[in-house]
Amino acid sequence: MSSILKVNELQDAGGNTILSSDGAGTVTQTRTGITGADQFILTADITADQDPISSNLSRQDGTGFGKVGTGMTQSSGVFTFPETGIWSIKVSFTGEAIANDNVILYTQVTTDNSTYTDVVYCASSGDGSSTGFMTAATEYLFDVTNTSTHKVRFKAQSIASGSKIKGQDTGVTYTSFTFIRLGDT
Repeated sequence: MSSILKVNELQDAGGNTILSSDGAGTVTQTRTGITGADQFILTADITADQDPISSNLSRQDGTGFGKVGTGMTQSSGVFTFPETGIWSIKVSFTGEAIANDNVILYTQVTTDNSTYTDVVYCASSGDGSSTGFMTAATEYLFDVTNTSTHKVRFKAQSIASGSKIKGQDTGVTYTSFTFIRLGDT
């Protein structure tokens, strides 16, 4: 006696489609390569400390922008991952610091949806007599084993009057947050 199993879709334990069929014999493998990529930008300058940065965050909307998968969600500055996996969190930052000031942008993660830990930071510093203007980047690999507890946010600190983290200006992105799912956890 033989058995036949008919399905339109196979999912992994996290509910992510790994194989699908169109019902006519065409099978598509959907879990190859990068399965998630998204980018958010800072749309306006930050001129005072923010913990977390919770406003002026928007999905990239520049010419030709594209994302892979459903993308990140963001609420009050807290970013939620669309699926489990090893995620690269990249920050590209442009800061302007007045003399004797530092402008710092931290990446913070949580694994319990409550306690956030600083994991990497970018900084711009003004020297003793002039304003410093700097672009820097960081990257952190985050093992997201549960999308309801593993989240990320960003914190701006040490911003004196006259200093800033630069936001979008006439369509040009100065500070961005990029999320790329590299593989399974």
